Amino acid sequence: MGRTTAIIKVTLFTAATGLAAAGVYRFIEKRPGSSSGYVVYALFTDGVGIAKHSQVRVAGIPVGTIEGIRLEQGKARIDVRMDKAVPLHADAAVAKVSSSLLGEYFLAISPGTDGTPQLQDGDQIPHVIEGVTTDNLMKRLSDISEDVEKVSHSLAASVGTNEGQENMRETLKNLAEVTKALNETVRENRETIHDILLRVDSVAAKSEPQVDRILENVQSATKDARDMMARPEEGKPEKTGDVREILDKINRASTSLDNTMANLDTVTSRLEKGEGTLGRLSKDEKLINEVEGVTETVGDFVGSLGRLQTIVQLREDYQFLASTVKSYVQIRLQPREDKYYAIEIISDPKGYTHYEQTVVNTTNPNEPPTYFENKTVTTNAFRFSLQIAQRVGPFVGRFGIKESTGGVGLDTLMFNDRFELQQDLFGFGETVLPRWRLSLNYNFMSRLWFLGGVDDILSRDRRDYFIGLQLRFNDEDLKSILPFAKTP
Repeated sequence: MGRTTAIIKVTLFTAATGLAAAGVYRFIEKRPGSSSGYVVYALFTDGVGIAKHSQVRVAGIPVGTIEGIRLEQGKARIDVRMDKAVPLHADAAVAKVSSSLLGEYFLAISPGTDGTPQLQDGDQIPHVIEGVTTDNLMKRLSDISEDVEKVSHSLAASVGTNEGQENMRETLKNLAEVTKALNETVRENRETIHDILLRVDSVAAKSEPQVDRILENVQSATKDARDMMARPEEGKPEKTGDVREILDKINRASTSLDNTMANLDTVTSRLEKGEGTLGRLSKDEKLINEVEGVTETVGDFVGSLGRLQTIVQLREDYQFLASTVKSYVQIRLQPREDKYYAIEIISDPKGYTHYEQTVVNTTNPNEPPTYFENKTVTTNAFRFSLQIAQRVGPFVGRFGIKESTGGVGLDTLMFNDRFELQQDLFGFGETVLPRWRLSLNYNFMSRLWFLGGVDDILSRDRRDYFIGLQLRFNDEDLKSILPFAKTP
């Protein structure tokens, strides 16, 4: 009975120990991201000290484990399984951080900036910060020791010789004598030096404003003297600096000044009498008003010309169904931000279509004596546009001639004017239904626009789809030649 009881106790103790060990193992084995999450990797130059199943931390908190380590492209590829609740972004960074002095490391991750694209399963962490290894530290210490050795050799070569030691003793002896003499001088004249310092302090406190003015005057005087005493330039005779010569120059200058004042007096007298062009201008009120009017007109014209922007647009469209290329050249004259005038020339492979009605008189008995003959004529002539546009908020309304026919347009500007939704309705009279064109423009690069849309939406026969590129820039040179353009 006692033996059976002992066996039962040993069995129960063994089972309890096994359950406890299993519980501890399961508790320890519950690492973040051990069975779920996503896997990313990083390439390190040195993977020493990083062990599989080591922790990966963010701000010191475990958020993942190292799932695998292998060689790739001559570097250590470290696969990291991250907790799915901790996202990493495109600018994330990883660093190898020492956890102890025994050479053990763990990976510290900076998740990156919120709002940037997130890394997905299998992506690479772009930024890797290599840690400082023990070998690097030893190399740096070795370099420092070599520098110290060089300095010590230099000191030994200069001070370690008998001559150097003798010079050092002489220097120290002289320094000791100077210090002793200085101490004796200060000790003997302590009270005198104290009185002098008090007087200097008092004088300085009372005379500080006067001293500042005196120094300013001295500085000005020295500057003038330096200018007067400056050396002559090369190739010119050297000046003697004689006071009499200076006085002679001053006398000649005063004579010239007298003559100048006399001439000025004559000129002012003629102006006062109204003689000469300037005199008439100063006396004739009508002429003065005309000159003022002209100057104001010129000022307004120059001001408006300075504000004017001449925007050139070069556009090429490819039409898919017609398999043709349509070209545009447009000049936009924009005097204000919310208003402009557009002049455009278009080369359209579809041509310019118009209708002609002819009155036919005939003597054929089988036909009416008079009848009308309608013709639809299509030519390959260039089309042109001339429109005025006004902007109100994000909308720009256009009115005028569009591709040689009457037309209107509405543009919608979005996202800091980087996107344009353009609509044109024109071609009244060419066909039964007017021509409606819709295009979306995107400014993907400085001065370059990408376009795409549908042309002639209302017509099943002529409807076509197009994409294109447009170069748009402000031509300052064109603005400068506008005033000289010949007008009829």
